Amino acid sequence: MMDHVHVDRLAAQGATLKSGNLREDVKLPLGEDINEWLATNTEDFYNHISVLYSTLGEFCTPATCPIMDAGSKDEDTIFLPVTVTVSAPEYVECLMDWIGTQIDDETIFPRKTEAPFPPYFKDFVKRILKGMYRVYAHIYRSHFKKIVHLKAEAHLNTCFENLVFFVTEFQVVDKIEMDSLKELVEKILDP
Repeated sequence: MMDHVHVDRLAAQGATLKSGNLREDVKLPLGEDINEWLATNTEDFYNHISVLYSTLGEFCTPATCPIMDAGSKDEDTIFLPVTVTVSAPEYVECLMDWIGTQIDDETIFPRKTEAPFPPYFKDFVKRILKGMYRVYAHIYRSHFKKIVHLKAEAHLNTCFENLVFFVTEFQVVDKIEMDSLKELVEKILDP
């Protein structure tokens, strides 16, 4: 496994897709409903991390990643129905299944314009985005060399920057929960 500080430095200096001003793009558009904006972006982030993680399927296995290394002191089984230690791919699969179930549940993520969002909607978004952040942290901490080898570094960095700008703009992931990639996050947020 690579030195995590070294990964942060490499990623912070790495390429992005240069697709506009991500810092401005995450801001709530005038007249947009905040819950609708959170829902739309959460679903987009889910799609992005699903594609990115799928590129690592043959490299992130129970043998190569017997534990979920997201650099957090939190229990890495927070999305499982029981407290057990699982490998990173098992954790990510369970997490992504759980997120997909939440997004597909119209009582949480309503599809009809007139349907209301639940009063606890932002709590679901926080939990979902915290989980996605942990998947990014695992990718950077355990598979960054492979991402570079696959020439997916710009895509990874752009998606992660977008997530960082979004979660800080709407305060949906606590700063302490982002400490596993602190140097990289600080570099992204430094104007």
